[in-house]
Amino acid sequence: MNPTIEKFGWPGSLVKEFDHWVVLARPAQVTLGSLVLAAKSDATAYGALPPAAFAEQGVVVAAIERALAAFCQYERINYLMLMMVDPNVHFHVIPRYAEPRQWDGIDLPDAGWPGPPHLGSAMSLTPEQLAVITGQLQLNFR
Repeated sequence: MNPTIEKFGWPGSLVKEFDHWVVLARPAQVTLGSLVLAAKSDATAYGALPPAAFAEQGVVVAAIERALAAFCQYERINYLMLMMVDPNVHFHVIPRYAEPRQWDGIDLPDAGWPGPPHLGSAMSLTPEQLAVITGQLQLNFR
């Protein structure tokens, strides 16, 4: 796996692996169910991905949206391709909602609703919490 994938906690944060992509639980939850969709390629430019990765991305996005609808009942979803600090191709997947969601006894509001997500308000998960949320998200991808 590339350094960006490793930075986001792989293999412990791995929710689902595809041929060209991995879906990871984001260690800092901007909103409940925040994920990272990362290309397994070493590419640092979106256009440098192989054509098969683009074809598979549609399947992966559909799986993400089904899983997150079941997990956190999002109202909208944002895919942010930032790649400023972590150079390999990846998206931050941020479920959006007007009312806070509860998980593991914690309220997780969407601090930016209805505007752009507030990435700085993300709740950093402990390694134990990351393992639990990863497992719960995996169940929604089956």
